[in-house]
Formats: sequence, C-alpha cells, structure tokens
Amino acid sequence: MLIILGSLLLHLPIAAADGKAVPYIDSLFTATTAVCVTGLVTVPTFSAWSLFGQAVILVLIQLGGLGVISFTILFLQILGQRLGLHEKQLIKDAYNLDTNKGMNILITKIFKGTFLIEAVGAAAYGCVFIPEFGAMGIWKSVFNSVSAFCNAGMDILGPDSLIPYRGNVAVNLITSALIILGGIGFPIWFLAVDKVKEYVSQKGNVRKTVKTLPIYAKTVLITTAVLIFGGAFVIFIMEFTNERTIGNLPLGEKILASLFQSVTTRTAGFCTVPQEGLRRCTVIVCSVLMFIGGSPSGTAGGIKTTTVAVLVMSLISALSERNNTEIFKRTVNADTVRKATSVFSLSFFVMLLSLTAFCAVQPGAFEDCLYEVVSAIGTVGLSRDLTYKLTEPAKLIIIGTMYLGRIGPISLVLFFNTKRHVNLIQYPEGRMPIG
Repeated sequence: MLIILGSLLLHLPIAAADGKAVPYIDSLFTATTAVCVTGLVTVPTFSAWSLFGQAVILVLIQLGGLGVISFTILFLQILGQRLGLHEKQLIKDAYNLDTNKGMNILITKIFKGTFLIEAVGAAAYGCVFIPEFGAMGIWKSVFNSVSAFCNAGMDILGPDSLIPYRGNVAVNLITSALIILGGIGFPIWFLAVDKVKEYVSQKGNVRKTVKTLPIYAKTVLITTAVLIFGGAFVIFIMEFTNERTIGNLPLGEKILASLFQSVTTRTAGFCTVPQEGLRRCTVIVCSVLMFIGGSPSGTAGGIKTTTVAVLVMSLISALSERNNTEIFKRTVNADTVRKATSVFSLSFFVMLLSLTAFCAVQPGAFEDCLYEVVSAIGTVGLSRDLTYKLTEPAKLIIIGTMYLGRIGPISLVLFFNTKRHVNLIQYPEGRMPIG
C-alpha cells in the first residue's frame, strides 16, 4: 500500500522537475526502490524530481528503512493508545526479541537514536556540502544522511553518485559510519550503550566486557568486521591494477575506495568507483557480499550476517562430525539452523528465478544482469550502468525482486500458508544418500 501511494504521488506533475508527469512505471519503480531501501533508479534522482518529489522519496526511504510496523506503533503511542498483545508480538517478531516487555520504551529509543544519528550525519555532511552547494547543501546533507543510514543508496548530488568524493576522507567516513550503524541492527546499539555504561561505572576491563557479550552480538560484530575488512582486502588486490576503477589512484585513495566498496555492498548502494569498470572476479565477490547484506533488526537487506555465520558453523560441525552446531562454546538450537538453511535456500532460489527471467527480457552481459538482480534481491542499489537501460518487463521483474528482497521470501510463503502443519504423525526413518 505504501509503494502504491508513493508511486501515485511521484506520478503527479508537481513531483517532476520539468512539470511533466514521469511515466508511471518509473514512478512505481522509484517508489519501490525507496520503500525497499534499495537504490536502483531508472531516472536520475537529482535531476528528474522536483523538491516535492525528492521530499516524497525521502519520506518513503525513512518509512521503509525503519519499517512500517515501527511507524504504526509510534502513531498509536502519539494518539495515546496502549499497545495490545498483537502490537507487542509484531514488534517482537520485527526486531527478533525474546520478550514482550518494555516495547513502548524500545520504539521510543529506536526513533530517538535514529533521528539523532541522522541529524549528526547531516551536520557532518553539511561541513562539506554547504560550502560547495550553498543553501541547497543543507537539503542535500539531510537527504544523504537519511539515505545512508537507511541503506537506501539514493543521492541528489549529481550523476556520478559519490565518485567525485572518492578521495574525500570525510565524506567516505561519514557515509560508511551511517551505513554500518544502520545495517548493524538496533539491538546492537542498545547493547553497546549498556556495555559502555557498565564499563565506565564498574571500571571494568575490555576483555571482561567483550566476554560478557551475548552470542548474538559477538556473531554480528565479528561477522560484520570479517566481511568488511576481508572484502576490502580482496577488492584491493583484485582491482589494484585496474585503470577503470582504482588502478590510477594514489595508494591512500586505493585503500579508501576498496574499503568503501566493501562497506557499500552491505546493501547501501552508494559508489566511489564506476561499477561497470569492475573486473569479473570482483563482480563475483561483490555479488556475494550483496547477497549476504547486513544484520537482523536493522535497515539493511540481504540474508543477514547471522544466517551466514550459522550456516558456516553448521558446515564446520558437519565436517568435524559433531552432533550440534556450536558458536562461541554455545550450542545453536536446531530450529535456528533450519531457519538459516531455509532463508538461504529460498533467497537463492528467488535470485535464480529472477535472474533467469531477467536474462530472458533484458539485453546485456551476463555479469551485468547478475549484478543487477543480486543488487535487487539484497536491496543494495549498485548497478553496472544497466538500470537506466531496462526494458519495461525487466523493470517489473526488478520491482518484484526488490519487494521480495525487502520483506523476505519466507514472510511471503508464511503469508500464503494459512494451514499450519502440525506433526501429529511420525513416520519411520528412511535412508537417503547425500553427496
């Protein structure tokens, strides 16, 4: 409903920069990419839309990034309505919580934290954009800050995203920080704040504080760090001599561009190097990073870091002939392992199905099509200069893929699966050769 409403608003002549209504398919595409915080665009965000149109896009990004459920609950709170069991269960499911307690406080903390971070980000961007763009630099700073925090990847700076700022340390670090903070998940914020307070008040040591972190937090933080720095190292090596990307840059800029490329594949969509210039091996690495995405209960997409961590540890356990999947000397329950396997399998199946359909209706090199589809399913927004050239059937496929990537294939299956299967009958075991 939000996507349809957004598309109708963007289809109004007042939303277009030239006063002529943008074709509805492009309005629908833009509304979908904003609500699903993806970033793929068929018309330039900075030049195709008026200030009104850009404002609509920004609102859609904010709603999509924090989640419709969160805003609904906030609206009920503003009206003075008490949260019922249904609303509490919605929040619990949306943020992967273990308890229904303190929901009102949680939602308030999420919004306060979000707007504070976005305000700080906008102020930091303003130091760069206001001297460059004048008064319009304020609007560009706000738009970029919200877009980066929500991992949307849409900007109104110009036709080349952040490529003109690839050597600007401030812009790179501000954007990377916003992307990581948005994608790491809201529960990690609050846990980090609590641990810092605990460390200061009790004058503890770092090792003890880290050891007391829950298994979920350790998994998210370590997996995120490995993917960001490991991805940056691989990209740096593969692109070191590539003159179409970082080959001609000074060493410092090469490192900065490689790090930013690794961060932005965590479903952000900004770029400081031309994506069409990446080598095929780098395209594969970036596609894997995009498919994984960020962490649960955040603004990022993808199958999530915890899913990959559980699958990897499950594989290690199987190869070691252990009965249980173990992480940090804790046993991961079988339901979690099954859910991780289901998320990966369904997402991979949707990606293959979308890629097959996409290749059937869209001319272009296979690696470009792969990059586009993985970017859509992971709600990333990076493209190898293909989105502007999409045929109308290809646009519809990408719209559907972005939608599925944001809500998750499992959510859609459960929505249509009205008959819950209960194991009242247990059948005898059968042997099945594998591998």
